[in-house]
Amino acid sequence: MAIRAWNSRALAVAATAGAALVTLTGPAQAAPQPLPYVALGDSYSAASGVLPLDPSASLLCARSTANYPHVIAQRTGADLKDVTCGGAQTKDFTGSQYPGVAPQLDALSTGTELVTLTIGGNDNNTFIDTILSCAAAGVLSAGQGDPCHDKYGDKFAKDVDTKTYPAVKAALRAVHDKAPNARVAVLGYPWIMPAKAEPGCFVKMPLASGDVPYVRDIQTHLNDAVRRAADETGSTYVDLAAASEGHDACRPVGTRWVEPALFGTNFVPVHPNALGESAMADLTMDALGLR
Repeated sequence: MAIRAWNSRALAVAATAGAALVTLTGPAQAAPQPLPYVALGDSYSAASGVLPLDPSASLLCARSTANYPHVIAQRTGADLKDVTCGGAQTKDFTGSQYPGVAPQLDALSTGTELVTLTIGGNDNNTFIDTILSCAAAGVLSAGQGDPCHDKYGDKFAKDVDTKTYPAVKAALRAVHDKAPNARVAVLGYPWIMPAKAEPGCFVKMPLASGDVPYVRDIQTHLNDAVRRAADETGSTYVDLAAASEGHDACRPVGTRWVEPALFGTNFVPVHPNALGESAMADLTMDALGLR
């Protein structure tokens, strides 16, 4: 009888203690869910020219698994959906860039919480026309004078103001419409050229000495257009100007973030290398407070 009474009291105490433990500890906490992250944009986002290639992407996109979106995802544990593609223009957000490549905005949804991109450099062929036209003029002038500036004047800058800027602004608005709960970060482009001609640069980037600041000014104009579009759409602008100073295509391997037109290491010239993409990831994470 005494033993049964003792057992009853023991069970009652154990039950009380268990209830108290549940009250103190509360319900089990669910594991945090990975950040739903979509990467959009052109070859500077895709890291076109950097190996290894992303096997999930069209070969025409030349997307690398070492691009800054992959670096961000690796460092934060984000759940990345990468639809970046080399050569992309703002029109490719709403239309198919290549056969079998869906419009980039199709990757977005109300569940998307982070979007990053670079866009605008390919609109109106700004990058390719500037580099190819100015390089050809530089070779013909043996690196003297400013033949590209003489030929084109403010054409590129006007195209950026009248065509690229409104197109980027419209693209960013479309991103926010498709992903209304997301933070949207648009990156500027890292410096391709130094502020002025430097010894040895012509061999890698054959621009005439007077056209070096001219090309740099075109890029300044483009980045400013992207910044204004970001400010006016509630997007975060990731400014690469100060950080990429001294890391242009004329610098040696291990210092430069952008590969030169000649004697570079990427199979796509005048694009960021792996070091540049890693730096772009760092600066984006800092701007967004992802650390």
